[in-house]
Amino acid sequence: MLQGKKKFLSKFIGNSDFYKMVLMIAVPIMIQNGITNFVSLLDNIMIGQTGTEQMSGVAIVNQLIFVYNLCLFGGVSGAGIFTAQYYGQGNHEGVRQTMRFKIWMVAVITIITCILLLGAGDMLINAYLKGEGSAESIHDTLFYGMQYLKIILIGLPAFAMVQVYSSTLRECGQTLLPMKSGIVAVFVNLLLNYLLIYGKFGFPALGVAGAAIATVISRYVEMFIIVIQVYRKRTVYPYVEGIFSTLKVPRALIKKIILKGSPLLFNETLWAAGMAMLTQCYSIRGYSVVAGLNVSNTINNVFNIVFIALGDSVAIVVGQLLGAGKMKEARDTDNKMIAFSVFCCTLIAVIMFCMAPVFPKLYKIDEEAKTLAKYFIMATAFFMPQNAFLHATYFTLRSGGKTIITFLFDSVFIWCVSVSIAFVLSRFTTLPVLGVYIMVQLGDIIKCIIGFILVKKGIWLHNIVE
Repeated sequence: MLQGKKKFLSKFIGNSDFYKMVLMIAVPIMIQNGITNFVSLLDNIMIGQTGTEQMSGVAIVNQLIFVYNLCLFGGVSGAGIFTAQYYGQGNHEGVRQTMRFKIWMVAVITIITCILLLGAGDMLINAYLKGEGSAESIHDTLFYGMQYLKIILIGLPAFAMVQVYSSTLRECGQTLLPMKSGIVAVFVNLLLNYLLIYGKFGFPALGVAGAAIATVISRYVEMFIIVIQVYRKRTVYPYVEGIFSTLKVPRALIKKIILKGSPLLFNETLWAAGMAMLTQCYSIRGYSVVAGLNVSNTINNVFNIVFIALGDSVAIVVGQLLGAGKMKEARDTDNKMIAFSVFCCTLIAVIMFCMAPVFPKLYKIDEEAKTLAKYFIMATAFFMPQNAFLHATYFTLRSGGKTIITFLFDSVFIWCVSVSIAFVLSRFTTLPVLGVYIMVQLGDIIKCIIGFILVKKGIWLHNIVE
């Protein structure tokens, strides 16, 4: 019995060298995402000080931009599977070709997004303003949302290029430069927010427009830092040498990336659209729900950095082991990384749950929105270990190129199960919005069971670049 217990523990618990290796990759991602989300929190609080309508308008636009962000993530992730495995082989030309594919992909996504949001932005914002609320509040929210949207679009090209370089560096296990450039960018954003939202030190008080201008400038600062540093240190990043000598990508590689990557692009797009639809369903319960969810989501993002960074680490570490043909080591490493992620997030969830009543008090929004925000945060904390497991499982399947399965596992599930639950409960019952929110989270238990079975079967143990 003792022997069996030791064997069980050794399956899920690594030695000190294992955790050093994982943390060397995960911690820089945590720091970058942590600072980014913490500054986003401060940014959110600053806008929240100007009023509920301003904050709701910005929150709705950010929900739309979130769909774009995840489209980019899905667009570069398909090529990223190949990047990690090519780097594991030591094939720099392969990495170079995947970067070129990413450049084309983000350019197309950014152009389509700008055309769509400029042409139909007001209609999309209005979709979130169907709940109870005065005509004046709804009009003001739409006005502030459109004001923010028109400026924020200017920063999308810079954000797109950052994704090309940052994702490639991370897939090659080089996470420090994206972290450093991200840290500088968020502090630039924070400083400019203070100056331009409130009009400090002689700057004009621009409110929502000031927040958008600060974000745009910080995007370009981040892009220039990361691009300049990469080309200054070509010996550290040899795969960027000659990247723009041609933008042609071999037809055979394009075909392979599209076959593996299209499900990821569609997955991230549909998943983000599903999340936007969930918010729209929740907003049916009242105007204050949008503000409450915005506060909750901003706080959640700060705490979620742990399982997001550990999930990214699964994709990097396991992907490189698969590319090197080390299947047994990949399975063993994956088991330990999933267990580590769930354990860490259980501890984080306890802290988050206890601090939930404090955060909404930082905002100047109505009392109903504050109360809703508190309970949304507590509910999210309760389900954080479940989300950590799901995130690590998703990246495990993706690291082996099982993108059709991740498509079914992620976006098809959210539309068929999560959105269906929210749609039916919000429109055909009188269940309070918090009850609807919790029922949606409980639906993910089905996905946990499916994910556990798929990972245990080892269908993801596959080298796609040999």
